[in-house]
Amino acid sequence: MAEHTDEPTDGDGTRLEALRSQLRRIEHLLSPGVEAAERRLIVPAWRRVTKGEPRWPVSVVVLAAIAMEVSLPNDLVFHPRWLLPALGGLLLAGLVIANPGRVDRESPPLRVATIAMVIILTLANAWSAGRLVVHLVQGTETAGASRLLLTGGSIWLTNVIVFALWYWELDRGGPVARAHGVRPHPDFLFPQMQSPDMAPPDWEPGFADYLYLSFTNATAFSPTDVLPLSRWAKLTMMLQSAVSLATVALVIARAVNILK
Repeated sequence: MAEHTDEPTDGDGTRLEALRSQLRRIEHLLSPGVEAAERRLIVPAWRRVTKGEPRWPVSVVVLAAIAMEVSLPNDLVFHPRWLLPALGGLLLAGLVIANPGRVDRESPPLRVATIAMVIILTLANAWSAGRLVVHLVQGTETAGASRLLLTGGSIWLTNVIVFALWYWELDRGGPVARAHGVRPHPDFLFPQMQSPDMAPPDWEPGFADYLYLSFTNATAFSPTDVLPLSRWAKLTMMLQSAVSLATVALVIARAVNILK
């Protein structure tokens, strides 16, 4: 007579594992919030779908750039001198009206308007910086040392704002694309991305981070703690460093010569 045993066979083990798998699947279906919570713990906020960043910091900085452009001497601005600041202000007003709270609305016209605004600010500041460099090289700049430093400082600071807007608008497809988690690979590597345990769980880059990136690149003439990853980011940071270096060197040299 064959001896009876209560030990499970291989077939019983396979059926038991399949049953456990089905139970786990049912649990996830009944509790989708659990899976979402687990995903929040694994995927960092800068790669998830978020509510988007506030509009007001960008608006305040753009207004500051327009104000500094208006305050420049008449021979350094594009004429008619009201044209470019007025166009930039109108585009900013339209963006605020169309998407006032947070920058999270997917709209090709809004993105075109934003890029057009940044282009206008870039052209206005490039014209002023070019005119200033020409005057300094030719020795036709007649302003005193203090006035020259103020003018050069305004152009330099506007340059910081302009490049911060480009970084903010182009990194991973722009603020709206970042809010919707469209692109997984960043163009700039922030310290919080390398050490997520040193940052809040909901951290993601905002305009202030790109403004800091632009300021440090313009003062150090090289990357500091934020590293460019894509080619366009490297070339844009290189261009900003070159413009900043030329402006600062010429303005300070001329101011020192005047003081002597």
